[in-house]
Amino acid sequence: MTPTSKFVKIKCDDCGNEQVVFSKPASSVRCLVCGKTVIECTGGLGEFKSTIVAELE
Repeated sequence: MTPTSKFVKIKCDDCGNEQVVFSKPASSVRCLVCGKTVIECTGGLGEFKSTIVAELE
């Protein structure tokens, strides 16, 4: 059985900070540097508000 969720590396569009987040977050995730919302919780796969750099395994 293949998992449907994964960790992704994203880049904040405002400050350029890169951080690793879960693709199905239980709550909204903010950038650790500038505080902008980078992914919003939608009850399933998160809505990305930033650029996805890589998908991690």
